[in-house]
Amino acid sequence: MSTRPSLPRNVWILGFVSLLMDLSSEIYHALLPAFITVVLGLPATALGAIDGVAESTANFAKLFSGQLSDRSRKRKPWVVAGYGLAALSKPLFPLAASAPAVLVARFADRVAKGLRGSPRDRKLRPPTSTARIRRARTRVTAAAMNGRKPSTARGPGTGLVGL
Repeated sequence: MSTRPSLPRNVWILGFVSLLMDLSSEIYHALLPAFITVVLGLPATALGAIDGVAESTANFAKLFSGQLSDRSRKRKPWVVAGYGLAALSKPLFPLAASAPAVLVARFADRVAKGLRGSPRDRKLRPPTSTARIRRARTRVTAAAMNGRKPSTARGPGTGLVGL
């Protein structure tokens, strides 16, 4: 029997939600280059511009959401807003018929990632002792990484095994 204390419920929930959200993001993200260049007929530079705007947006949103969640001392609304906006942005991709529509969908998805990132990581800290912080972050990150790499031999979800 293991003498390790069990991880808090927040770690399990955030790990599972992160796994599903990253898996859904990777599904459309793998198809996005072909969609932009083949279906919409745009040059590869359009793909680069859309991704550049989206990723820089995620970084700025992460910075501001961390500061705002620290100021408000409430993490859950930011995490819920981030995952909610990401879920709402997913149906926009198949509906996009132009580069601006794809940009709006990608922008919303990356803003959502930025909104939830820092507050989620901070939310893992309070119920988790210093000794368990590293293990909790490792498990949530492993679950997210497995969602991003579904072709790995480990398969999605193995980051949650052994908690």
